[in-house]
Amino acid sequence: MGTGGGARDALGSEQGGARSGAYGGLGGHDPGYGRGHRGGCTCGDCPHGAREGHRQAVAAFLRMRDGFAAGQGVPAAVAHSASASRQWISEELTQSAALVAERGRAEGEAWLAGLWRRTACAVWALVVLLLLVQSLTAIGTGWTAARTAGLLAAVLVAVALTAAAWFHRARGGALAPVIGEDNRLSTSRTVAAAWVLFVAYAVLVLVGRLAAASRHGERDALISGLELARGAGAVTVLAVVCGIAVLVRRVVGLRVLGQRLQKTRADRPRAADLLTDDAGRGSFTDLQYVVISAVALAFGAVRLARRPDQLPDLPWGLAVVVLVSAATYLAGKYAEGGRPVILSVVRVREAGGLDAPIRTGDDIEIRGAGFVPPGAQGADRLSRMVVRIGAVNAHVPLVPVTGGFSNPTDTLLTVPVPVEVEPGRVEVQVVTAAGAETNRYVIDVTE
Repeated sequence: MGTGGGARDALGSEQGGARSGAYGGLGGHDPGYGRGHRGGCTCGDCPHGAREGHRQAVAAFLRMRDGFAAGQGVPAAVAHSASASRQWISEELTQSAALVAERGRAEGEAWLAGLWRRTACAVWALVVLLLLVQSLTAIGTGWTAARTAGLLAAVLVAVALTAAAWFHRARGGALAPVIGEDNRLSTSRTVAAAWVLFVAYAVLVLVGRLAAASRHGERDALISGLELARGAGAVTVLAVVCGIAVLVRRVVGLRVLGQRLQKTRADRPRAADLLTDDAGRGSFTDLQYVVISAVALAFGAVRLARRPDQLPDLPWGLAVVVLVSAATYLAGKYAEGGRPVILSVVRVREAGGLDAPIRTGDDIEIRGAGFVPPGAQGADRLSRMVVRIGAVNAHVPLVPVTGGFSNPTDTLLTVPVPVEVEPGRVEVQVVTAAGAETNRYVIDVTE
């Protein structure tokens, strides 16, 4: 149970001392709150910039959490009461976690704002690499019209990507189309975008060859290279992966709205998002989809280099392998997630205590599954978890241990029954950080 307002006013000086100790090494003030700069500052070399502000906030939070876990920093006025000290610690950690989340969002926005330059540089670096490879392979054989067409096609693609990066400079540059609504890199969109760029590049190579062709027979051969029979495998794969990208977005959206899938927003996209789930764990379905698609693209690139007069003729065997991989990825999207569920609710009995019915003020232990959504292991997300007990919303207290939290967890959480709960049969329901609601579980509360 929480302490009253008067008690918290009386503890003001002690709380200030605890905060000062928790933020030791930062000049005795909260991280990111320098006199000249705030945590949202994004100047590149500024020591109080967004990245530095986030780093300092995280370090201060970890010191605070581990200190509380070791029993340090708790004011004497609440140390005598286990419930009061637990509530005080939870509120202090919640406030510190909110600061960390604020700094994390500021760093993510600053990182996205500067990403468009890095994506543009990476694109043009690939163009330079292509030029070097063409120059090396031209030794002994000479420069050909196919090499010129390939280089010009790469320049056109690079110009288009650079322009897209500039127009989307506030949302990740050229990567903006493949960043999902949860601010993570989307595996399905990235794979589809890679195939679109590859096919567009191949067509531009043929266009360049056709523009440079002077003989009628050569032009006819290049036009026939665009026939469906020549590139049926590549076109089929392109259609399937683009359809998968659209369908996955629809599936995920409907499952989130139906509370069958929990999604939380990331601070910023990361390359690892392509191979992992929202919790950062390796995902088999994502990994196999990316690897097989990359192998097929590499094969197509080699075929295009060998036969620049037609669309890459992806063999049907390899095309079927990509289609099976895409189907596996889509099936994984249908199978992942699930609605959180309460399996049982029991009264917490302290060591040496007597067995008794649930009363107001008692701690109850809620057992189930799916209480912590993937990617919501941070304290700022855990602190958003709420348990509805009758008509009262009770926030789940954070109980720190060294390296993490013992409460709440994905399968177990403990919360006190507020005194405002009316005795009788009441319903218990958990609301997760993603907004998903569990089933209603009925318990009896006695006076």
